[in-house]
Amino acid sequence: MARRFEIDDTIRRQYRRYNAVGTQLTVRLLPPADNSDPGGNFIASVYEIFEYALQDVSDGDMVWITIQNQVDQNDKPIGISFMRKDPLSEEVIWSIFDKMSQSNARFNALDTLVVTVHSVKMPVVFGRVAL
Repeated sequence: MARRFEIDDTIRRQYRRYNAVGTQLTVRLLPPADNSDPGGNFIASVYEIFEYALQDVSDGDMVWITIQNQVDQNDKPIGISFMRKDPLSEEVIWSIFDKMSQSNARFNALDTLVVTVHSVKMPVVFGRVAL
């Protein structure tokens, strides 16, 4: 199946001191092939971008995601604050977009978007068994 977005650039940074990884994707959403449902195409494209950006992140890791237009860097980016990946759902993503649409911020889906994902690997700790 063809992707609904095109990746222009990927920058990955490792922060060893904090056990964190930062990934910056520069992507463009592709218009719908049949021009029938632009809203549905936008929703599906955003889901695919999030799935692609979070594919290397474990469920228990903490993530922080921001999205902004590449052209207007002065505009405040929309983002999902620092939270675990496992409760990150479609409702959370759309509540962020809903808040942005009610503000004065501009967001053009057909512009080139910069999606930044910071993830922190959380240590897995196993309990000890008392003898």
